[in-house]
Amino acid sequence: MPLSDARALSDRLLAWYDRDRRLLPWRAAPGEPADAYRVWLSEVMLQQTTVAAVIPYFNAFLARWPTVAALAAAPVEEVMQAWAGLGYYARARNLHQCAKTVTEWRGGHFPEDEESLRRLPGIGDYTAAAIAAIAFGHRAVVVDGNVERVMARLFAVTDPLPGVKPRLKALAAELTPTERAGDYAQAVMDLGATLCSPRSPACGLCPWREACRGLAQGIEASLPARAPKPERPTRRGIAFWIVARDGSVLLRRRPPQGLLGGMMEVPSTEWRPEVWDLDEAQSFAPLPAARLAEPWRPLPGLVRHTFTHFHLELTVVAARATGQPPVRGLWCPLDRLAEQALPTLMRKVVRLALSKAY
Repeated sequence: MPLSDARALSDRLLAWYDRDRRLLPWRAAPGEPADAYRVWLSEVMLQQTTVAAVIPYFNAFLARWPTVAALAAAPVEEVMQAWAGLGYYARARNLHQCAKTVTEWRGGHFPEDEESLRRLPGIGDYTAAAIAAIAFGHRAVVVDGNVERVMARLFAVTDPLPGVKPRLKALAAELTPTERAGDYAQAVMDLGATLCSPRSPACGLCPWREACRGLAQGIEASLPARAPKPERPTRRGIAFWIVARDGSVLLRRRPPQGLLGGMMEVPSTEWRPEVWDLDEAQSFAPLPAARLAEPWRPLPGLVRHTFTHFHLELTVVAARATGQPPVRGLWCPLDRLAEQALPTLMRKVVRLALSKAY
């Protein structure tokens, strides 16, 4: 693409952005410098999560930990609890570790270049480019799902994702200007989020409609093409809802690494493709039968949850403990369950248990 054409397109997009930019709590107002902490926090939260879901979490984090140093000083358990419900929990652990690294080794200042940013915990190519451009104004090619969709339609790229990602990034690089790099990065993401949407794009309002090859060919709504996804397998397990005499419930913390790492859970069996038999599952129970006031009782219903690579079905069984014997875990009063770092899956388990157990 000739440089003059690229410049005309970026100028046109920036003019649209100046009129119609989204007002977001992490976004600096026109003429104000961006806050690197806010940019970083929002970009980590926005990974595979919608803006609408992120806004209340962002505001709560900022109110509780207004600086990267404050976040670094917080116990990781509190950070995980505040993150609960936002999903992809490795992000929360990396967020806390990154805050500590920036505070302890860089005096609370984020590096400005992409290479140094990529060395920080939880920061990959996209996030490094976004911080470099938005927080520091450096020319960086920022490509998320919105940008891929815009590029595929603008240039009528019909090859499917994910294999075509490098080509879409190269096309995005052709358009990325040196001046107002941060505004341009946010503008092209706004374009994808508001006008060039996955379904029913508002092409009549788009500042790039005259140049859009996908629109000219009448194929814009079908782009980007995607390779067929393999069907997700289903795994199954049994969760153990144990209530003590005082009404508290037994929880435990998951291992720090792996799926839902570091989060609290209602104890359960391993998750596997085969359906569990209750007698077989009892070897995973956190309390032996001798410490229960009654046998395990399956509760009506099934907890269903979908992760990135598989579906999960959990049966919930309930019992009362004879007391509160020493056990690895936490006896949590029912009225304090909301304070625990329970992921969405475990909140579903709690809801089913509370509605069906007693």
